[in-house]
Amino acid sequence: MRLATYNVEWFANLFDNEDQLISDSSWSGRFDVTKVEQIEAIAKVLTAVDADAILIVEAPNTGRKQNTVHALERFAATFNLRTRSALIGFANDTDQEIALLYDPDVVTASHDPKGEETGKRGSTTPPRFDGVFRIDLDIDATEDLIRFSKPPLELAVQTANGTQFRLIGAHLKSKAPHGAKTRDEVIRISIANRRKQLAQAIWLSARVQEHQAAGEDVILLGDLNDGPGLDEFEHLFGRSSVEILLDAGLYDPHADKAIQKRARAVPTTARFKIRGEGRYLQALLDYIMVTPRLQARRPVWRIWHPFDDAECWKVPELRDALLTASDHFPVSMEIDI
Repeated sequence: MRLATYNVEWFANLFDNEDQLISDSSWSGRFDVTKVEQIEAIAKVLTAVDADAILIVEAPNTGRKQNTVHALERFAATFNLRTRSALIGFANDTDQEIALLYDPDVVTASHDPKGEETGKRGSTTPPRFDGVFRIDLDIDATEDLIRFSKPPLELAVQTANGTQFRLIGAHLKSKAPHGAKTRDEVIRISIANRRKQLAQAIWLSARVQEHQAAGEDVILLGDLNDGPGLDEFEHLFGRSSVEILLDAGLYDPHADKAIQKRARAVPTTARFKIRGEGRYLQALLDYIMVTPRLQARRPVWRIWHPFDDAECWKVPELRDALLTASDHFPVSMEIDI
């Protein structure tokens, strides 16, 4: 079967308050891309990837008027996608949900969160992902109160063959210093964001280790907003969020390559236009990580990068759709389960 993760930039902007697609020429959340252009591009990409289950990062909103599941299932029906069922876990207030689109003929999935419910008081042991984690990150005897702005999606999954595993979909804290106006603010916010992100990675790592101790296989996938050697603040804490997760027994070949070749070219999954410079920054941010027993099944990973993947490059319609749909590219994994 094929699993995938795909961060769709401002997917929520493409739906009205009744979860209907806005297929018109008004601007989407993407620069110089209309809503109808982005909608059609997303449909082409999802059709080409043809995953049995795909994690949608930055999925349509769930709120007072909108519903992620309704929006995604209507999108799937509009374009006759076989991933016609959708589910989410804990909704958030960022207009960027984490959701799974899947083919119900191939897999069954249910939201199955683990951990203690903490409320605002928090817990020193890793709690449920909608709770508060109390952790001292810098040995200053002062606990940090860590929350997920986008609580990871925890699923119990079973394939048509009867294989059971845990799936965790994540979108970790961005390290970007949003709102900073001076150099000092950039430094302060960047360090604070990295602290929060590392705490979130420790929280995820603990959950993965709990499942492995219980004899359960885990697939962790999504946008981790991090990778080895991505910024100059990493040395302050010794390692990246990705390395923390790999230390929990997870494996992703692209992350492994990045660790082995920090100073050389590494795979990339995202492409951002640098404002005022007329060029693009590329980064490895999206991953599909597996625990050892799943790795032993010899899965095959693929980044659907329009310039780096030969098959994507050969199909101009797909290449253009990948560039239009989002600033991230899908990552897929085929595995015999």
